[in-house]
Amino acid sequence: MTAAARVLESGSRALFGLAERFVSPRLSILIFHRVHAAPDPLFPEEMTAQRFRELCRWVKSSFNVMVLGQALRHLGDGTLPARALTITFDDGYADNAEVAVPILLEHGLEATFFIATGFLDGGRMFNDTVIECIRSTAREDIDLTEFGLGRRDMRNVSNRRGVIDELLPKFKHMQIEARESALQSLLGLAQQPSLASGLMMRSAQVQQIHRAGMEIGGHTVNHPILQVLSDTDAEREVMQGRDRLEQLVEAPVSCFAYPNGRPTLDYGARDVALIRRLGFKGAVTTKPGVVTRGSDQFQLPRFTPWDTSHAKWLARLTLMRARSHTHG
Repeated sequence: MTAAARVLESGSRALFGLAERFVSPRLSILIFHRVHAAPDPLFPEEMTAQRFRELCRWVKSSFNVMVLGQALRHLGDGTLPARALTITFDDGYADNAEVAVPILLEHGLEATFFIATGFLDGGRMFNDTVIECIRSTAREDIDLTEFGLGRRDMRNVSNRRGVIDELLPKFKHMQIEARESALQSLLGLAQQPSLASGLMMRSAQVQQIHRAGMEIGGHTVNHPILQVLSDTDAEREVMQGRDRLEQLVEAPVSCFAYPNGRPTLDYGARDVALIRRLGFKGAVTTKPGVVTRGSDQFQLPRFTPWDTSHAKWLARLTLMRARSHTHG
């Protein structure tokens, strides 16, 4: 870290400390997905081990970190400490266990991991099938007319990333059966490339991180958009996912993360009522924000730490926590 960066970080911390004196206790929930051991050429902006280690250092020095279940108990009884923060991971990527958890343990931190059980032990999420298909195809161009994109040049990383960014939204809200058919069509157009395996956790890794002190939360079986499912299918996804996790860790699974997580777009009032009725203690969304005592514990906002400068990240979080005091 350069001298200028240290000064900026020190100033941001001082601003954060000052701001926290004038607000009631509130909870920031961070959301992560992958933590790569090294930068991914296709997604250089995604979290790496080096950046995550730095972020954990700053979080450890600035916040009172706790898993979500513990934070919900404090919120309920009015004992939430100052500068409360929860770290969460969605989906169940293997690098969470292999890269992120060792770094968390280095810093004496715990986190909550929301795991979609249908991809354990060799499965692959649809978005990763799209990504790895485009990443690994040997074709120099692909005719993607059936997906509304036309013929696309694949001869450099930038072009491949652009194709991925356009393809993913087209798959996201498909019914599971239609999505699987579309994925097979894409694989055929890409001439059946060799796809990376082992992207998601093994069952033993879920057990391992739970034994290490991490909290395990529900995230359905197949990571569907709950909004498009029938009542029966939505309940089956949530219950079977939770049952599988409780079987693995031999402990209650009391927290849930809505797949994709945007209110009204990805889940609705029916799904919130479902999570409450099934006995979960709380649920998180991907709507940005900070949790206060008056927040709906079944629609908790989260915060994405995408800034490459941690001073900017801390300043943005400070502003968000101050705004939650004004509007919450």
